[in-house]
Amino acid sequence: MEITIGVRDIPREITIDSPLTEEELRQTVKSALDEGTTLELTDEHGRQILIPASSLGYVRLGSETAHRVGFGV
Repeated sequence: MEITIGVRDIPREITIDSPLTEEELRQTVKSALDEGTTLELTDEHGRQILIPASSLGYVRLGSETAHRVGFGV
Protein backbone atom coordinates (compact mmCIF):
# COMPACT_ATOMS: atom_id res chain seq x y z
CA MET A 1 0.00 0.00 0.00
CA GLU A 2 1.28 3.47 -0.85
CA ILE A 3 1.70 5.87 2.08
CA THR A 4 2.35 9.61 1.76
CA ILE A 5 3.57 11.42 4.87
CA GLY A 6 3.72 15.17 5.32
CA VAL A 7 6.22 16.38 7.91
CA ARG A 8 5.85 19.78 9.53
CA ASP A 9 8.17 22.51 8.23
CA ILE A 10 9.45 20.31 5.39
CA PRO A 11 8.11 21.12 1.90
CA ARG A 12 8.60 17.63 0.43
CA GLU A 13 6.41 14.62 1.17
CA ILE A 14 7.71 11.17 2.06
CA THR A 15 6.14 8.44 -0.08
CA ILE A 16 6.73 4.74 0.52
CA ASP A 17 5.16 1.42 -0.44
CA SER A 18 4.42 -0.73 2.59
CA PRO A 19 3.57 -4.43 2.75
CA LEU A 20 1.14 -3.72 5.62
CA THR A 21 -2.62 -3.63 5.15
CA GLU A 22 -4.64 -0.44 5.49
CA GLU A 23 -5.90 -1.43 8.94
CA GLU A 24 -2.38 -2.27 10.20
CA LEU A 25 -1.09 1.09 8.94
CA ARG A 26 -3.99 2.99 10.45
CA GLN A 27 -3.37 1.30 13.82
CA THR A 28 0.39 1.99 13.68
CA VAL A 29 -0.13 5.69 12.94
CA LYS A 30 -2.88 6.06 15.54
CA SER A 31 -0.77 4.35 18.18
CA ALA A 32 2.22 6.64 17.53
CA LEU A 33 0.01 9.73 17.70
CA ASP A 34 -1.85 8.63 20.84
CA GLU A 35 1.34 7.70 22.70
CA GLY A 36 3.40 10.61 21.37
CA THR A 37 6.20 8.29 20.29
CA THR A 38 7.92 7.71 16.96
CA LEU A 39 6.13 6.48 13.84
CA GLU A 40 8.15 3.49 12.65
CA LEU A 41 7.45 2.09 9.18
CA THR A 42 9.30 -0.37 6.97
CA ASP A 43 8.94 -0.25 3.19
CA GLU A 44 8.80 -3.18 0.76
CA HIS A 45 12.61 -3.22 0.46
CA GLY A 46 13.20 -3.41 4.22
CA ARG A 47 14.23 0.24 4.66
CA GLN A 48 13.01 1.81 7.88
CA ILE A 49 11.46 5.26 8.23
CA LEU A 50 11.33 6.83 11.70
CA ILE A 51 9.41 10.08 12.23
CA PRO A 52 8.61 11.66 15.61
CA ALA A 53 4.82 11.70 15.97
CA SER A 54 4.94 15.36 17.03
CA SER A 55 6.39 16.24 13.59
CA LEU A 56 3.63 14.60 11.56
CA GLY A 57 1.57 16.98 9.46
CA TYR A 58 -0.58 14.30 7.78
CA VAL A 59 -0.53 10.69 6.66
CA ARG A 60 -2.33 9.71 3.47
CA LEU A 61 -3.06 6.02 2.89
CA GLY A 62 -3.35 5.21 -0.80
CA SER A 63 -4.81 2.25 -2.57
CA GLU A 64 -3.18 -1.13 -2.48
CA THR A 65 -1.13 -1.71 -5.62
CA ALA A 66 -1.75 -5.06 -7.27
CA HIS A 67 1.23 -4.82 -9.62
CA ARG A 68 3.48 -2.27 -11.24
CA VAL A 69 4.10 -1.71 -14.91
CA GLY A 70 7.40 -0.49 -16.31
CA PHE A 71 11.12 -1.11 -16.38
CA GLY A 72 11.60 -1.23 -12.60
CA VAL A 73 9.32 -4.24 -12.08
